[in-house]
Amino acid sequence: MMTIAVLAAVALLVGALIGAVGIGGVLLIPALIAFGPLGTHAAAATALATFFFTGLLGTWLFQRQGSIDWRKTAVVCAAAVAFSALGAVAAKQFSAVALMRVISVLIIFSGSYIFLPKPAVARPPRSAAHERWVLVLIGAAAGFGSGLSGAGGPLFSVPLMLLAGFPPLMAVGTSQVLQIFSAAAGTLANLPYGIIDLKIGLIATGFELIGVLIGVRVAHAASTDQLKKGAGVLCLVVGSVMLFPTL
Repeated sequence: MMTIAVLAAVALLVGALIGAVGIGGVLLIPALIAFGPLGTHAAAATALATFFFTGLLGTWLFQRQGSIDWRKTAVVCAAAVAFSALGAVAAKQFSAVALMRVISVLIIFSGSYIFLPKPAVARPPRSAAHERWVLVLIGAAAGFGSGLSGAGGPLFSVPLMLLAGFPPLMAVGTSQVLQIFSAAAGTLANLPYGIIDLKIGLIATGFELIGVLIGVRVAHAASTDQLKKGAGVLCLVVGSVMLFPTL
């Protein structure tokens, strides 16, 4: 049975991870299932609703620090919104187990890739048009992955932006804005089914927001290398947590 203390501790940790590296919210779902009275669908819907508010606070805090490139963020978010419905349609073509395995392996691969040694040769600078298309592809993949898995877009956008060579702080800042759109769209779709637990959601949201305040401070105090490694470790953890129940 999930006590207030357990829920508070989990939500605080999740909020801190969201603020610091942009991902980690998906960890709230297995916690609500393992320690609480919620089933899988209710846990996912309740968690997703709380992320709308963490996205709002995270966006405001990153904007205050000047860490959001709105031009690039707008491209990612627009592409993500456009492709999220396509992902939801595609999800119906896969069994739940097969789908979870594929997504988990991709997330683990992204986390592992961050730790691989990179060539010492510097990448040639991208043209504005080239960069815009890279951002469109990242947004499309994040939106498709979000619709396919039911997870938030940041789970895909952060590792993809890091793999594409964008600064970690920019990737995390973009994820805060993308989180608003992902959570709003998913929550509106869930409302007619009445599966969102308002009591648990409100308690979790309060502690998540405290965690976001802490996490954003960590993100702006940490080095680029520390942020990359933090995101990489979290991808490995989240991918493993998602993969283990399917084995």
